[in-house]
Amino acid sequence: WSLHLKNITVSLSGQYECTFATYPQGTKAAKIQLIVKAEEEQHYVKKVQLNQTLEIPCLEDTTPENLSNYPLKWLVGENGRKEELVTKEPSCPAVYRNSSILYGQRVHLGLNNALKIFPTKITDDGKVFSCHVVYHPERVKKSSTIVRVFGK
Repeated sequence: WSLHLKNITVSLSGQYECTFATYPQGTKAAKIQLIVKAEEEQHYVKKVQLNQTLEIPCLEDTTPENLSNYPLKWLVGENGRKEELVTKEPSCPAVYRNSSILYGQRVHLGLNNALKIFPTKITDDGKVFSCHVVYHPERVKKSSTIVRVFGK
């Protein structure tokens, strides 16, 4: 027996019980506690000096082993527009979207899927870099980092 729920919302959280009659044992029951979490996006601010290397971790509270099993992508955004920079499938090399005029060859995927940008430029200031990890076909974990670039 199974219960199929569609259009899941936080309000569906709670305890569910399945009861059915059997012969000759009598009534059987099973209970399950369902907790529905809203998608959460972690937000960070990263400060960096002009012309230095900027390294942004993908999901700071996730172990590297967990990230290596799932597809992920890095995007950069400003004023509602987003541009894909890097995609990574499990057990495959990273694919760089070097069509970007601003980022081109400056972007690399570092250890633990961190995004590395070198050298940082003043045009990086205020940009939002986000990492999206698809850990289930319908679930994505995201972290977004606003970059602040400072001169010396």
